[in-house]
Parts: sequence; C-alpha cells; structure tokens
Amino acid sequence: MLRYILRRLCIMVPTLIVVSMLIFVVINLPPGDYLSNQIAELRATGQESGLAKAEFLRHEYALDRPIHEQYLIWIGVWPGPSGFNGLLQGDLGWSFEFGKPVAEVVGETLWFTVILNFAAVLFVYLVSFPLGALAAIRANSWVDYLAAAVGYVGLATPNFLLALILLYYGQKWLGLPIGGLMDPRYENQPMSWDKILSVLHHLIVPTIVIGLHGTAAMVRRLRANLLDELGKPYVVTAQAKGVPPVRRLVKYPLRMALNPFVSDIGSLLPSLVSGSVLISVVLSLPTIGPALLEALRSQDQFLAGFILLFISILVLVGMLVSDILLALLDPRIRLSRRPRG
Repeated sequence: MLRYILRRLCIMVPTLIVVSMLIFVVINLPPGDYLSNQIAELRATGQESGLAKAEFLRHEYALDRPIHEQYLIWIGVWPGPSGFNGLLQGDLGWSFEFGKPVAEVVGETLWFTVILNFAAVLFVYLVSFPLGALAAIRANSWVDYLAAAVGYVGLATPNFLLALILLYYGQKWLGLPIGGLMDPRYENQPMSWDKILSVLHHLIVPTIVIGLHGTAAMVRRLRANLLDELGKPYVVTAQAKGVPPVRRLVKYPLRMALNPFVSDIGSLLPSLVSGSVLISVVLSLPTIGPALLEALRSQDQFLAGFILLFISILVLVGMLVSDILLALLDPRIRLSRRPRG
C-alpha cells in the first residue's frame, strides 16, 4: 500500500508541472496584459504621469520577456530582475488589480475557502451515503421518495436562488446569520473558541447551498449502483443460504456500489470551488471565488494563475484520496500490473 501511495505521489509532480504550464498559457491567451491595457488607457486619456510606474512594473515582473521566460520566472527556476524569486521560493507574485502582493490578497480567504469546501464535501458524503443506501434498500418507499425530492431540488434549483431562500427563512425561523463567515466583531482578531463557533454558525447556510447539488447527484448514483448490485445472482444466493440481511448487504453489494461513489471525490472538489463563486458573491463570503472572478476579468495574471494552481492542487489531492480509498475498497486496483509482452 505504501508503495502504491508513493507511486501516486510521484505521478502528481509531473502532472502539476503540466497543469501549471497550461494555466499560464491559458491566462495569457487574451491579447495584452493588465499593465499593457493600463498603459494604453493612460495614453488614450493623456495621463502621462502613471506611464513610468507602469513601465517599471512591466520590467520588474518580467512582462516584457517571452512567455516561456515569464513562466519559468513565475515558477522560480529562472532568474528574473530580482533573481530567483518565484513560487518555489514562496513569492506568489504581485496583484496589479489590488496593488499588493498576491499572498496578502488571498491570505485568510484561502483558509476560509478550504474550510468551506471541506465542510461541503463532508455534508455531501454524510447526507448522500445513508440516504442513497436507504433509497436503494427501501425502493419505492417514503425514504426513496424523500431521496428523489432531494435530488430534484438539488439539481433543478439554481444555487443563488436556494441561497436567498435559505437566508431568508433561516434567519426568520432559526435566527441564522446573514452573509459573511463570522461575526464582524471577530474579524482581524486572533483565533479563539468563540471565533470558531461563530465561523461554524455562519457555515450552515453556505455548506447546504454549495453541497446540495453534489448531494443530489451522489444520492442518485449510489441508489442506482446499489439497486443494480442487489439484483445480481450472488445476493440472491446469499439470501437463499440464510446470510443475515446486514451482513449480506455490507460485505459485497454495498462495497461494490461504493467504487463510483468514492471515485467522484476528485471531481467533486473543483466543482464545489467553481460552483461557490456565485454563492460567495450572493452571500458576501470572503473566499477566493470573487478574487478569481475579478482577476480573470482584469487579466491580473499572477493572482489568477495562483488561484487556478491552488484549485488544481485541490483536484490532485482529491484524486489521491480517491485512489487510496478505491485501493482500500478493492485491493485488485493497487495490485494490478501491466501484462508483460
């Protein structure tokens, strides 16, 4: 198992390098960049005073060099105007839109994004696993109809509309807070137990809104897979031999039905992050979603590049967790070898 995990970790390194290249190329595909657009705007409006600063920043951040040199300098394996000073050295770059280092722009919002999406993933699996399994075992019962209702609501209702509905009725009936991820009095204060409780209280509505779509899809997938397994001859044979119902369910059908359920962890994380952008705007959540949206709109390449790379790392970590869980569920996956010719 350890060898399998090490092999998967080794594969992640070249994958991350290729992904970082693609990210850098894609965010540079539109003509120009933030500074060249700003220089053109300054010249068009006759504001010559800011031209010198913009030209200095273009040279300082190597935006006047070929794109392959820009990429290598951004990563930190090629000397820029300030020497080796890139991602590998801990310098995330400069945000031209916000006028400060990328590390300060993302700062605390990075941790809030991780916490929010971890809570959403936890919600998806804690709700969808028992609901999907019960819907398959008790097909055409009230549990099955409840699971179908959750599926219809989760898949058919736009997230921003669901967020507004939950905000209104959550505040009216349960006194849930509106907007933000903590009480304003805890902002810019050191971490404390009261601050953690405030964050957990504020996470209820965003977690349900962001996780409901994934929950609906997972419930339907697990129900379909388990129903398919329950109808197979080996289950009928086990029933005929008098194997207890719980043991008959857990030992093989549920285990086989979990493979597609577990393999979705890798694709679930990026969908939650991308799906939370609009929710973050509606609920005024301090996540990286609104910053990514603004960075892509204004061609703030270092900020956009780092956030997209961070999301890619989340995807790779999710794929690693998915592969490890799949290998634990089905040992044939980690023991499989390519046949020798």
